[in-house]
Amino acid sequence: MSLAEPPARWQVGLVLSAGILAISTAAIFIRLAIAAAGAGGVGFSLVLAASRLALAGLILLPTWRRIQFNRLDRGALRFAGMAGFFLALHFATWITSLSYTSIAASTALVTTNPVWVAILSWLWFKEKPTTQQAAGIAIAFAGGLCIGFGDAGSAHAGSNPLWGDFLALLGSVAISLYLLLGREAQRRGLSIGGYAAVAYTVAALVLLPLPPMFGAGYIGYPKEVYLYLLLMAIFPQLIGHTSFNWAVVWISPTLVTLAILFEPVGSSLLGYLLFGEVPPVPVLGGAAVLLAGVAIAALGARKEC
Repeated sequence: MSLAEPPARWQVGLVLSAGILAISTAAIFIRLAIAAAGAGGVGFSLVLAASRLALAGLILLPTWRRIQFNRLDRGALRFAGMAGFFLALHFATWITSLSYTSIAASTALVTTNPVWVAILSWLWFKEKPTTQQAAGIAIAFAGGLCIGFGDAGSAHAGSNPLWGDFLALLGSVAISLYLLLGREAQRRGLSIGGYAAVAYTVAALVLLPLPPMFGAGYIGYPKEVYLYLLLMAIFPQLIGHTSFNWAVVWISPTLVTLAILFEPVGSSLLGYLLFGEVPPVPVLGGAAVLLAGVAIAALGARKEC
C-alpha cells in the first residue's frame, strides 16, 4: 500500500517542534504526580505509565473504526503490536528511573536514541555504521559514564542514581525499537492514527495488570494526580509521541531522534524553574558530552534511499 504524498520539509519541522515542546513536559508531570501522590518506586511508576497509555488509547478509540484491516499489507498489525510492547517497556523503565535519579540524567540517557537506532539498523537492516557514527557512539558512551559517576554524589540524584541511570538507558533502547517498528507498521498501510491507536492500546494492555503485582493500585490518589495523568496522555503522548511516529515515515529515523535531543534541554530547564533542581557539574558536563556524541552519531548516519 503506497503512502500519501510526502509533506514539505517545513511541515515536518513544524510537527517535530510541536512534538519536542510537548514531550519536554513528560518528566515534569511525572515528578508532579509523584509529589502529589506522596508515592514513588516501581509500583506507582507503573500506575503512571499504564494510566497515561490507557487514557491515550481511550481518546483514540474512534480511530479503530477507520482502520481498513482488509487493505493492510502483511505484518502491519504485527509490527504495530510489537511497537506497543516496546513502548510499554520504555515507559516502565524510564518513568521508574525518575524515582531514582535526576531529571537531567534521566532525560539525557533516555535520548541516546540515535546511538541505538544506528546499532539496531546495523543489526536489522545491515546498515553498517559510518566512521562518524562509531566515533559519536564512543563519545556518547564516555558521557554516559560521566553522568553515572557524577550523579552518584548529587543531592538531587535520587535514592539510587546508578540504578535510575541504567533504567533510563534501557528505556532508550526500547523506544528506539518502538520507533523502527512503528515506521515499518506505517509503511505497511497503517495510518498514523490507526498505528497510534494499536500501539498505545497494546502498550496499555501490557502495563495495566502490573501495578498490583508491586502493591500499587489505580484509585485513592489526590485529584491532582489524575489531572497530571490526563495532561501526560494529551501532551507528551498524543502530541509528542504521535508527532515523532508520523515524522519517522518521511525522514530518517536518526534525524527524528536527533530532534528528540532537545527534550533534556527543555526538561532540565523546567526542572530548574519548578523544582530548583540544579544537577552537579559532572552531570551537566557528562550530559553535554553524551548529547554531543549522540548528535555526531546522528549526523554521521547515511541518508535513507
